[in-house]
Amino acid sequence: MHGKSWVILGMILFAALAAFPFYWYAVGEDNPFPQLEMPEGAKACVEKTPFMRANHMRLLDAWRIAVVRDNLFLYTAASGKTFEMNLHKTCLGCHTSTEKFCDRCHTYNDVTPPCWECHVATGVGKKGEAS
Repeated sequence: MHGKSWVILGMILFAALAAFPFYWYAVGEDNPFPQLEMPEGAKACVEKTPFMRANHMRLLDAWRIAVVRDNLFLYTAASGKTFEMNLHKTCLGCHTSTEKFCDRCHTYNDVTPPCWECHVATGVGKKGEAS
């Protein structure tokens, strides 16, 4: 068979390239998760911390759809507690500093959420002064 060595070399090269992300992850820098300043006096969030870390953008998007399209304003958490679906009153009512809370995780994960295109970040005058 002609070119058998090229086929084997190609398969080895393909396997090495396909596994590259796993190698990169294993030898890459391990940046510690940022320390977030939790709100003083707040006892519990809308949902438990693991859920909020993984799903807060899905939750906020669902809230936006419920409020804008369905005219619903109350959210019932898994705990049975009811919250107003309002970014400023509910979320930013406790997490008063976007720099000390939101921005640290977003910078760590290298994401730029579209929240501040419409909403005013606390302490920052964007798109008008009213929040």
